[in-house]
Amino acid sequence: MTALLDMQSVARTYVTRKGLIGQRKLVRAVDDISLRVTAGETLGIVGESGSGKSTLGRMALGLEPPDAGHVSFDGVAMPAPGTNAWRALRRRMQMVFQDPLGALDRRLPVLEQIIEPLVIHAAEGDHRRAGLQALAAVGLSAEHGLRYPHELSGGQRQRVVIARALITNPELLVCDEPVSALDVSIQAQVVNLLIDLQRDRGLGMMFISHDLRVVRQISSHVAVMYLGRIVEQGPAEDLFRAPQHPYTRALVSAAPSPGPRRTPRVILTGEPPNPAARPTGCAFHPRCPVAVARCIHETPALAGV
Repeated sequence: MTALLDMQSVARTYVTRKGLIGQRKLVRAVDDISLRVTAGETLGIVGESGSGKSTLGRMALGLEPPDAGHVSFDGVAMPAPGTNAWRALRRRMQMVFQDPLGALDRRLPVLEQIIEPLVIHAAEGDHRRAGLQALAAVGLSAEHGLRYPHELSGGQRQRVVIARALITNPELLVCDEPVSALDVSIQAQVVNLLIDLQRDRGLGMMFISHDLRVVRQISSHVAVMYLGRIVEQGPAEDLFRAPQHPYTRALVSAAPSPGPRRTPRVILTGEPPNPAARPTGCAFHPRCPVAVARCIHETPALAGV
């Protein structure tokens, strides 16, 4: 099947400066990553904070160009940001942000914000009617559309953000920690909503999260990131049932389990390294329970298992 989103060997580096006259440092946020997302599939991206997940999501939408490698959408190379071709693609790809209150304009009723993409793209048809249909699709009423963001609960605001993302009928949806700010019961509602919308519309989706429970529920495939690189990827059930990489094993063992543990918990020591001072060889070796001498010098490549 042709990939809706195809990322090949992409990398992204930032330049940081400490203080006004401090020394410049290079931070490799994403390092040589290749991923594919097909229509109707959800690719989960998991990893600790600072692993490069959000940067990868922004690169997938062309919000940030890669320093190396290339990104294509529906078989066509991603246009440069700000160009007419890039703006035209906005209708076909959308993003759901982590903080719904920060993603919404507090001065406008939410219905006006939901239909704003239709106005921007000069879409034909009754915009208000389309906005009310989008509200209904995410379980909100017309009365909710008259309210301002601060008059809605956290879960309702996230539903508004999802409705706005879906108003242009996109083919690709990138969700960047969309439920991390919500309590568990509301998380389940939003995740189930996304699953239903994807089933009904055939969306391709990239779901970025550090919550393995949510990723396992919603994803068909999963990629595990550590310090800008993918250390393991594969079908969700296979990865969670029999993780191969020691970092993935530690993440899976740390996830809450409703029953007795079948395997002993893996406890990692230390903190993730500073991205501006990456360890040599395998970046995980300072914390890895099975590291050997060659790990200090060699960067392991992904291999089929």
